[in-house]
Parts: sequence; C-alpha cells; structure tokens
Amino acid sequence: MAPKTERIQFLRAARQLHRARSFYAVGALLWAGSAAWTSWQAPGSRQMWVSALLLAVFIGLLATAALSLRRLTAHTTRPPVHHAAPRKAANTRHAHA
Repeated sequence: MAPKTERIQFLRAARQLHRARSFYAVGALLWAGSAAWTSWQAPGSRQMWVSALLLAVFIGLLATAALSLRRLTAHTTRPPVHHAAPRKAANTRHAHA
C-alpha cells in the first residue's frame, strides 16, 4: 500500500505547486503592471518602491515554486537510468612496424 499512498501524495504536491505557480505568476504580472504605472505617474515615490518590492517578492516566490515543481517531477517521473560499462576492444595489441 505504501507506493500507492506515495503516488497520491506526489500528485497532490504537484497539483498544489501548479496552483501556487499560477498564483505567483499572476501576482508578479499584476505587481509589474503596478510598478510600471506608478513609476510612470510618480517616479521615485513610496508607492513605486512598494510595488517594486512586492514584484521582487512575487518573482522570488514564482522562481521557488517553479524550481520545486521541476525537482519534484524530475525525481519521481523518470525511470532510473542504468548505464552499461564501456566495452574494451578485444584486440588491443598493435603490430609495430
């Protein structure tokens, strides 16, 4: 039963990370628009710096969620790779002239 519950937990975690990534992407877009608007209307104002700070926070959260999702799916969905040992040539002697 353990592998089935692990698979369910993996699917839940992946679904939650997809949702979080979407939320952070929308937040980053909204704060980018807000930062652009306030920098156009009132350059150097407190509102512009707050918008820029929140944009940086959402970009950081988006990057963290994307990286976590990539690591989660990379380790669990790929089968393990087994590499064969390299073959050596049967006849390694060379005739010297």
